[in-house]
Amino acid sequence: MTVTRLFALPIAALALFAIPGHTQNPQPGAMPALAMIQPGQWFLKSRSGGAASRSVCVQDVRALLQVEHGSAICNRFVISNSARETTVHYTCPGSGHGRTTIKVETARLIQIESQGIANREPFAVEFEARRTGDCKVAAHASFH
Repeated sequence: MTVTRLFALPIAALALFAIPGHTQNPQPGAMPALAMIQPGQWFLKSRSGGAASRSVCVQDVRALLQVEHGSAICNRFVISNSARETTVHYTCPGSGHGRTTIKVETARLIQIESQGIANREPFAVEFEARRTGDCKVAAHASFH
């Protein structure tokens, strides 16, 4: 065996073990920026022509990572993670994928930038999101 192969085998083995940990859906506490955000009723004001403004009830703040895929079940991969900003790539089998960055200004004011593919069409959206209070209907927790 060559020296290159000797080094390549352990690196390949480490890569195989590293992948499953990243493809799981991280908890909000594992993403400090999301841990700052309060669940409740949020108004997403469009800052781009890519989407309409809307009001949504958010019980799990991770839903804000996939604003164009609603309640689809998606796998997430954290690309960058800091105290006030998180970037995640997500894949929703059969529904598309996206890349979202959330910048936290306060627990009640965030900036969301997302792009990807939904309904077999590309999208690129930007929202300024403000928490407006508690959810109006407790059972309503998805984007509609």
